[in-house]
Amino acid sequence: MTTHAATRPLISLVVPVFNEEANIGPFYQAVVAATQKLEPAYRFEFVFTDNHSADGTFGLLKDLTEKDSRVHAYRFSRNFGFQRSIMTGYARARGDAAIQLDVDLQDPPELIARFLDEWRGGADVVYGVRVKRQESWIVNMQRVVFYRLLDWLSEDNIPVDAGDFRLISRRVIDLLKSFEDTRPYLRGTIATLGFKQVAVPYTRNARERGESKFPFSKLFSLALDGILNHSTVPLRLSTYFGLTVSALTLISIVGYTVAKVLLGSQWPAGFATLAALTLASISINAMLLGIIGEYLGRMYRQLKKQPLTIIEETAGVEN
Repeated sequence: MTTHAATRPLISLVVPVFNEEANIGPFYQAVVAATQKLEPAYRFEFVFTDNHSADGTFGLLKDLTEKDSRVHAYRFSRNFGFQRSIMTGYARARGDAAIQLDVDLQDPPELIARFLDEWRGGADVVYGVRVKRQESWIVNMQRVVFYRLLDWLSEDNIPVDAGDFRLISRRVIDLLKSFEDTRPYLRGTIATLGFKQVAVPYTRNARERGESKFPFSKLFSLALDGILNHSTVPLRLSTYFGLTVSALTLISIVGYTVAKVLLGSQWPAGFATLAALTLASISINAMLLGIIGEYLGRMYRQLKKQPLTIIEETAGVEN
């Protein structure tokens, strides 16, 4: 933790946004209200990363930069995804610590004080654990299953029910900046870094304005990134599965041979059986190749060394 007796620590509030014009104003007001009481001990900056919003989001952010010099906004040249947006925010953060917040206020800004207390107590990572969510039971069940599946499959210990609402210290930020991951899964990566990590339980609020930017397809993609980034178990399972099928096939061949030679069994021409077995074999091979292909695809993108994000425009940023 970087502190100086003569200055207050700078805390960076990292806020990824995409088509959130209805939430910019309420979010800013709520966070300012929550941090005003902390300003005798801390300084704050806002780091907004805009994933190429199609509405008036960036215009509102530009207005904020003119009213408040603490606000810095970065607009990407296209939508690079939620995790890359957070990572870019961390990379642009100048603070002694950074706190990531969702602009929809589902993560209560009032917890900033608790996070900072834990940081002052020596924690390098303070993360929120959602003990209750104001969402449909179907969505809640999907998340419960995913977090536990990820923890079970991963070789690393990844906290369950923990999202991206967290504080990380400057040395964690600097470590993340040294990574070259084209498909980051930050909640998993940060969990594997070690250091002192503290969990803070909380109830996640319901979204009041706008629509969620995470339909099932994007949640599934995020889940896939989490599993493939932190586990080789799918590859190992595909190996075991292939060996099991091979063993069953060998046993079947031996059984048919014994029945034919020793027992003189006459087998009818089984075109349907052969067709079913052929199709099953093709399906199994396709599934196994798909698993391998997912890993190879990530290796290919990693080797291309493309930039994490491309910034098209900035506001409130010193050159």
